[in-house]
Amino acid sequence: MENPIGTLPVGKLLRQFAIPSIIAMLVSSLYNVVDQIFIGQGVGYLGNAATNVAFPLVTICMAMTLAIGIGSATQFSLSLGRKEEEEAARVAGSGFLMMVLFGTIYAVLVELFLPQLLTVFGSTPEIMPYALTYTRITTIGMPFLMIMNGVSNLARADGSPRFSMMVMLVGAIINTILDPIFIFPLHMGVAGAAWATIIGQVVSCIYAVLYLRRFKRINLKREHFVLSFRRIGKTFTMGMSNGLTQLAITLIQIVVNNSMVYYGAQTPYGSEIPLAAAGIVLKVNGIIMAVYIGVNQGMQPIIGFNYGAKKFERVKQTFRKAVLAVFVIGLIGLFIFQVFPKAVLSLFGGGEGLYMDFAVRFMRTFLLMIPLNGIQMLSSNFFSAIGKPVKGTLLSLTRTVFLFIPIVLILPLFLSMQGILITAPIADSIAFVIAMGFVGKEMKNMV
Repeated sequence: MENPIGTLPVGKLLRQFAIPSIIAMLVSSLYNVVDQIFIGQGVGYLGNAATNVAFPLVTICMAMTLAIGIGSATQFSLSLGRKEEEEAARVAGSGFLMMVLFGTIYAVLVELFLPQLLTVFGSTPEIMPYALTYTRITTIGMPFLMIMNGVSNLARADGSPRFSMMVMLVGAIINTILDPIFIFPLHMGVAGAAWATIIGQVVSCIYAVLYLRRFKRINLKREHFVLSFRRIGKTFTMGMSNGLTQLAITLIQIVVNNSMVYYGAQTPYGSEIPLAAAGIVLKVNGIIMAVYIGVNQGMQPIIGFNYGAKKFERVKQTFRKAVLAVFVIGLIGLFIFQVFPKAVLSLFGGGEGLYMDFAVRFMRTFLLMIPLNGIQMLSSNFFSAIGKPVKGTLLSLTRTVFLFIPIVLILPLFLSMQGILITAPIADSIAFVIAMGFVGKEMKNMV
């Protein structure tokens, strides 16, 4: 039977795949945002600062998850497009084993070196006790987080975007229900938020694993669950762009956190207020990023399958429609952040006048070019979806490693705190121009 990914109208397909993916990614980001909201209300801004310095551990885990999940899903889609069902089954089996193996190794390493890692991520002595309590618990859930996200990507590539969405939705609902119960009536503080997160992740993981017996396009058997260095290398290569994009977010947060502590100490705000405010703004930005990633993930199986089947016009149509979608989403986000910053920030708890003053200023400036950021992210993932991970990786590194980090280290030397605030819009604008040049050239060669 003909795979509908190669025949249905592109607009309809993109809606079918992207909308559940967007919901799934939004729900995934809620694990952290909901914690932040309830911790802000129940513990205060020091609790929010603690989850901020702990958050890079989650983004590093997500970087590996996306590298494995998207890498496996891309190979899966390309194999189905070439009508190589047996190879697709081996990709799925090895991908699942990689999720289990790397998730477990990562959790063990984090537990062993946690105080040192939190210090690197910008923790101050006042924040460290909260951060240690929260992260000692959430680290237990890292393997479950990796498995549920990885299987979710494979299910989407198999043509089950709604199941992929439900994997994330189940855990998030549980987390949202348990968070206020653990924090307020039970008075468990940041530990309660951490346990709520883990319980949600475990339930989602169990639900995801059930899909291993429900694949539509392949018949997954025991002999397909085999690991080899060749397949591990190929999976990471295919998912490199997505993984590095997520890892780059971690690097940005580490650099921003430490810059906030250093330059904040030279201002009336002190170190803790900028650190807490930056954490909130980056988490809010993460919501928009989750929508962008959802569109990317919805686009991936459509582009991968049709590129493998040499239906290049459908590839171009899919990319153009995805660009329009992320641009409109970015404009909506920009409007909200510019017009209603206090309303958004107030969701995460109150703070003294200086705190809100800095947080509003940071949000309006730092997120000024988010529509362009979405298109740049889409462009790097486009190359990964067509099996050209090197170009995708270069584009994903352009905005962060080649632009953002050098700029955020140099500008504050002359402009102090304002230099940190204007770094993101400058990096987003330059990276967008570069990405459009790469994509335009690729489209001309795609005949």
